[in-house]
Formats: sequence, structure tokens, C-alpha cells
Amino acid sequence: MATWGSCGSGAAFNQPQWMQIQFNEEKPEFNKLPTKTGHRSLTRSISQSSTDSLSSGCGESSEEESSPRDKLQRNSKGLADFCIKNIDQADFGRREIEVAQQEMPALMNLRKRAEEEKPLSGAKVVGCTHITAQTAVLIETLVALGAQCRWVACNIFSTQNAVAAAVVEGGVPVFAWKGESEDDFWWCIDRSVCADAWQPNMILDDGGDLTHWIYKKYPSLLKRIRGIVEESVTGVFRLYQLSKAGKLCVPAMNVNDSVTKQKFDNLYCCRESILDGLKRTTDVMFGGKQVLVCGYGEVGKGCCSALKALGAVVYVTEVDPICALQACMDGFRVLKLSEVIRQADMVITCTGNKNVVVREHLDRMKNGCIVCNMGHSNTEIDLVSLHTSELKWERVRPQVDHIIWPDGKRIVLLAEGRLLNLSCSTVPSFVLSITATTQALALIELFNAPEGRYKQDVYLLPKKMDEYVASLHLATFDAHLSELSDDQAKYLGISKNGPFKPSYYRY
Repeated sequence: MATWGSCGSGAAFNQPQWMQIQFNEEKPEFNKLPTKTGHRSLTRSISQSSTDSLSSGCGESSEEESSPRDKLQRNSKGLADFCIKNIDQADFGRREIEVAQQEMPALMNLRKRAEEEKPLSGAKVVGCTHITAQTAVLIETLVALGAQCRWVACNIFSTQNAVAAAVVEGGVPVFAWKGESEDDFWWCIDRSVCADAWQPNMILDDGGDLTHWIYKKYPSLLKRIRGIVEESVTGVFRLYQLSKAGKLCVPAMNVNDSVTKQKFDNLYCCRESILDGLKRTTDVMFGGKQVLVCGYGEVGKGCCSALKALGAVVYVTEVDPICALQACMDGFRVLKLSEVIRQADMVITCTGNKNVVVREHLDRMKNGCIVCNMGHSNTEIDLVSLHTSELKWERVRPQVDHIIWPDGKRIVLLAEGRLLNLSCSTVPSFVLSITATTQALALIELFNAPEGRYKQDVYLLPKKMDEYVASLHLATFDAHLSELSDDQAKYLGISKNGPFKPSYYRY
């Protein structure tokens, strides 16, 4: 099975046979529980991380109807261990999944090549991610590789109901629907963990809420867990906190800081999806608009690039001098929030921090200013300060609220401060193929690693694995890699087969 050491160890990566097969000439084939509450709250009081989302856009209504918790449903095989909006939508969801498969070549190749070996046979994976067509391809790949799965959404807005139905029809229990309440969210997580004669031994998390819940409610389960794979900055931060405090009981893989996640999911995905989310919710024209982007990490870089290309005047706020200098060299004015807030037509947060935009800033915004978040957590915008008696909330579209001041001024708040692109639009399947393939390989490694290879700590993916994931996607572009000669490889002091860069290299 594939092997590697912790970050900086320099350990060699040994590919299993199914990873050594060349894909370049082949084309992908496609032929006591919480109690119920009433209305969904507008703020999150328990968690800071289950706030990003992915959905099929605002066309799917999230208005309150009868709760899925109030009705018993069964799939065609009689399975009733699930809770979704409507199992009858499974056929439509299946078509959505088939479309996504066409844009996820590496994951489909991984499924085809490793299906016979079944490297996840015996794995019982409980997952907490966005439940979308792209995630469904990942789930069904894990099942094809031998895993048993139970799934829950990491965000109350992100679930594509038809896709959830299709996954359930395929035999995987899912507990999620678009527009969950705060209480529903935690109830679903609890149901995903609790099952008769089934206990997880692997965790795939996005945000850390599932890991947090198991630590809090079911610590005895941690004795069975072989590893945690986490893909979000918030979830990774939580894992490092546990590790620093000596409370991390199992090995964990930090997918968020892998090169393939940072440079492709965070940068290219946001560059394309930020515009989609804003267009679908507000019908705004970007040319000439003054846009303030808070944070110039990979997400901020993607947002700024897209907005600038459509003629927006973009300003950046930053606390990191290196990121600030990058923004300056890319042609953006770097200012303090207080210096530009009055003239901004849009304010977009993407820092991963909390209280980036507070009531003082909101009070100074111009009438009609659009406020949204592209970071993982809804804590970046101080929503609590907006729930006061003098301010009126007016829902004008799904995931679009007008906050009206006493003088008639209003700001446009999108997705209640949650992750815009995943709440109000969709994201490119191809980019998610990169992240999903990385997640699948991390699960395979942790599950098959011999005892003692990984300690109770947080590990980074090695450069060789990042390169492998990237190589699986090159055939889509008919890209042909050059090869080093023996003399060139010796001159550089590297293997002809990689890794081609040291662990500290910044792409």
C-alpha cells in the first residue's frame, strides 16, 4: 500500500500496483438526541465551521415545509435508515451524478483501476461534507473500492436534495436536506454516527463538526477510528489544536494544505464560482463596481482575478505583508477596511477568521451594498449584531436577505454569511475531482497503514502524492509531460519520477 512519512520527513512514496498503471492513453469511461425546533435560525451558536455549502443554485427552494424528520421513507430495496427530503427525486439525482462523472476523470480512473483490489474493504467511513453530485461521485467511488459509508451534510444550505436521494437509492444512508435548521444539523450528524451494528472506523470531515461531535458525544468510538481526513482550513485548525493539547487520539491527514487543494480547489474554483454565485443571487453587473475583497490568500486571489477581468475596481484588505505585497504587485490597492467601506458596492470576506466585518462597518456601508462570504465559516461577518430591534430583515429570494436600517438604507446579505458559491450556485466538477481524488487516496493510505506508521498527530500529504493526483488530470487536456534525462535528474539531485520539488517549495 502507498506509504509516506509526516511533513518534512522526506520518506519515499511507494505506489501500489494499481497506482503505477499509466492513464495517459485512456479516456475516462462514463457509459439522547437533540429535540426538534421550529424555524431555522439565522446564526450558528454551536459551531463555527459547518457553514460553507454547495447547492444546485437558488432555484431549489429552501422554504419551510414538513420536516423530513416527520416522515418515514424507504428506497426501492426497503432501506429506511436515512433522512432526506424526497426519495422520489432519485432518478433526477442520478442524472446529475452522471453529468458530474464526465468532469471527474481522475476519480473515475481511480475507481476503475483499484476496484478489483478493493483497498477500502472493511473500511466504515462516516462522512460530513457537502452533499452534491460531485461528492456523490466520491461516495460511490469509496463504495466501489470496498468501503461502507454513511453521510451527512457539513452545511445547512449545501445539499442537493435530488442527489441525496440518488445516493440513498444506491444503498448509502444519508441524513441531510437543503435548508436544515440548527437543530436538524446536529440531529443529522448524530444519526450518521449512531447505527445498529455499525460503527465507523474512518472519518472524512469538512469543517470538523463531525469530529467534534464524536469527541463530545461518543469518545469511546475513537478507539476504533484508524484515521481522520480533513479538507477545510477550519477543521484542520481544530485538529492542530487537539494535537497541541495532546487530545488528538487518532492520526489525521491534512488535505486542506495539500498543493492540489490550495492551488486548484481554493484558487481556480473560487475564480469561476464567485461570479456565478453573485450573478444568480443579485443579477449584478460587475463593470465599474467597487469591490472590497477581505483576504488575499488563494481564495482571495481567485475572487480578485475574476472580478478584475469583468471590469470591477477591486480593493484588498490584508494583515499579512507578504499577501499584501502580492496584491499590490497584481495591481490591487491594499487598504484598511475603514478607508474604503463607504464607497464599496460589494464586500466579500475570505479570510477564515471571525468578525472581519462588524457592525461598525455595516453601519457605514452605502445603500444597496452587497455583503457575502467566500471563507469556510459564517463567523467572518458579525451577523449577531444585525439581529436587533431597529433593523428589519426581509427575505427577497432564497439565500438573499435585505437588512433595512431605520433611515431606509439596506444592505444585501447573501447566504446568511455562509460560503456563497456553495450556497447559491455550483462549483466546477473538474476542480472537485482533484480534491476528491486526494481525499480518497488519503483514506486509502490511513486505512491500510501498518500500526505505528502514523502517530496521533496531523500529517500533510507528500509532494509525490500531489504530483500523482495532478498527473491523473492531464490527459483531459491532452497534455504531454517532458521527461528528465538521467544526467539532468542527477544534476538536480532528484528522481526522474519525482517528486520534482522539495516539500518547502511554494508553487
